[in-house]
Amino acid sequence: YFFTTEIEANRNLIHEGKAQNMIYFVGHVMIDNLLYQHEKICKMDDTEFKVYTLKRETDQYIFLTLHRPSNVDSEEKLTEIMDAINAISGYTTVFFPVHPRTKKMIEKYGITLSEKIKILDPLGFKESLYLWKDAFCVFTDSGGLQEETTALGVPCFTIRKNTERPVTVDIGTNTLVGTSGDAIVQSFLRLKSGIKKTGRIPDLWDGKSAERIVDILLKEITGIKG
Repeated sequence: YFFTTEIEANRNLIHEGKAQNMIYFVGHVMIDNLLYQHEKICKMDDTEFKVYTLKRETDQYIFLTLHRPSNVDSEEKLTEIMDAINAISGYTTVFFPVHPRTKKMIEKYGITLSEKIKILDPLGFKESLYLWKDAFCVFTDSGGLQEETTALGVPCFTIRKNTERPVTVDIGTNTLVGTSGDAIVQSFLRLKSGIKKTGRIPDLWDGKSAERIVDILLKEITGIKG
């Protein structure tokens, strides 16, 4: 069985020769978890989070993640990206949970970061979500964050030349900005000036994908309709 997160994946599987009756468009189980955790966080006493004070003391902020080898292993490329983030931090504070690989390279290349870039230790899923769900925007080279920001309607700028999550660009809130420093800065300035991409949540990203999968398996294997 093939359970897909977007309808385009169904077409891709058919082109690969998979049987159409074995392919089911069900939505995204990662978004199930995201919405479940988001609901829990909204009901929690947020003073439990280590980053609570930092968040409450900052009116507006950007959330940044950066870890892909193509971005951080090259001194020239990492310097260019961080110079752009330094420039952006002159307008808006940046929260930057630093991946160990990225931290190592920043130190190795002697890259200086602005005081407006708040360096954080790597965060767990809940604390990360607690920060980025209310961010002015997200800059990332992660795959998952592209989808998660689209699901919650948060503007996302992906620091990559391509993405394996095209639905987040085609209909979501994600913009593929590439890796040039100028493109990164200009994408932020456009948003700061009020030019905001209008995106929507992809079909069936509603937190019920796992239920659909279980219903399909029950029906196919046992004949029981959920």
